[in-house]
Amino acid sequence: MEVQVKEWGNSQGIRLPKSVLQEAGFALDENLTVEVDKGKIILSRPFRHKTLEERIRESGCELTGIGEIDWGEPQGNEVW
Repeated sequence: MEVQVKEWGNSQGIRLPKSVLQEAGFALDENLTVEVDKGKIILSRPFRHKTLEERIRESGCELTGIGEIDWGEPQGNEVW
């Protein structure tokens, strides 16, 4: 498949067919990372750390609070 670089305001742009975006798994208005490597333009999703809740949900376990833990009386110069 060939596409053409076109003027887009003060920039240049490439229009990609919907089928190409669907095959890559990209959604409309999604932010992507752009890299150039040996004359190739590479589009990918930026790395994002998962939250603790996301990690637990993916593991199939449940996150249950255990409440407060009593660590005893202060042992040094802690202010409570």
